[in-house]
Amino acid sequence: MVKRRLGIYIHIPFCARKCIYCDFLSFGVDAQNYVNWNGLRKDYINALCIELLSCKHLRDSYIVDTIFIGGGTPSILMPGDIEKIMDTLRLAFSVSKNAEITIEANPGTLTESKAAEYIHAGINRISIGLQSANDEELALLGRIHNYDQFLVSYDNAREAGFENINIDLISAVPGQTLHTYLNSLEKVMKLKPAHISAYSLIVEDGTPLAENDRLLRLIPDEDTDRKMYEATERLLISGGYNRYEISNYARPGYECRHNIKYWTLKEYIGFGIGASSFFNQRRFSNTQDMDEYIRIMTAASKCGSFEEVSACVNNIRHLDEAADTGHLMEEFMFLGLRMTKGVSASSFHKKFNRSIYEVYGQVIDRYVSSGHLVNNKGIISFTKKGLDVSNSILADFLLD
Repeated sequence: MVKRRLGIYIHIPFCARKCIYCDFLSFGVDAQNYVNWNGLRKDYINALCIELLSCKHLRDSYIVDTIFIGGGTPSILMPGDIEKIMDTLRLAFSVSKNAEITIEANPGTLTESKAAEYIHAGINRISIGLQSANDEELALLGRIHNYDQFLVSYDNAREAGFENINIDLISAVPGQTLHTYLNSLEKVMKLKPAHISAYSLIVEDGTPLAENDRLLRLIPDEDTDRKMYEATERLLISGGYNRYEISNYARPGYECRHNIKYWTLKEYIGFGIGASSFFNQRRFSNTQDMDEYIRIMTAASKCGSFEEVSACVNNIRHLDEAADTGHLMEEFMFLGLRMTKGVSASSFHKKFNRSIYEVYGQVIDRYVSSGHLVNNKGIISFTKKGLDVSNSILADFLLD
């Protein structure tokens, strides 16, 4: 029997201190509600391992070819924690020998011994959140590190044996100028990482940044933001990086296979609080309540039969908005067009048993005529002109 391919996401919700722009489900370990850090950490990892083992019935029909350990800050965990998670994952699932296995890390928490532990656990890709090479900008963002500490973390990863390293950068942050951004980009390029993610800052409602008028006034204007965006593409492409997604650049062969699963509607299961999944044409996500998650997973570990375990684990999972055919078509276009290779008319037909032109022909024709899209033998993709205004165009792929 040919096994279906599956991605796994592992959520580690802890970080040293939550950044002012972050709206992810994460907790600073110095926060008042999480003073018992070691006890909570152990309880959470135990619960996470129980959830992983609850899916061992999938071992015979699926092979895991991408794993992503994200957060939060996974590198804040103690020695042995990641190995325990990876050992449990391999007990529960069949993992491909050439699986891409990524862990996120933040400077200031990635020691030499931790980097070596990750390599020993079979992790072969690491994503380091630099965000800026300017110490003043890092301080305004609420980051816990400076640029020199990032360099130590990067060297630790290299010396441990990591070849596939991603570096995250954010543009248009408070206090940033075009000059300081280009300086950050050039410093990162000199390190020659395999992959660079370069995002423009989004001010999310409910974050401390959104409520800080002083910092909001320091955010570069739209014209400067546009120049940063254009310079990113120009410099990275000239430096040997391929732009394979709107905000992601990679050296040939180092595109993030796990993220490509998200953008191409491939199956993945998320584990841990708040983790999302797309499996069997259904979208569901786990409870965001830490106490509830640990309590239910602990109860599941005491169940006798597989049916009882499954029923217990299902109590933490909530069906998201129904992933009906219409929603999936929209996502196929929204996510697929973010990638520079675009979407395939034949893949659309194979997935939905309908012609892409029957559903989206008028929209496609309009933007091909305006020079924003190109249709090359059934591969529909953005032109450079289209990429620059992609958000407004993607809105037209919403179905009534």
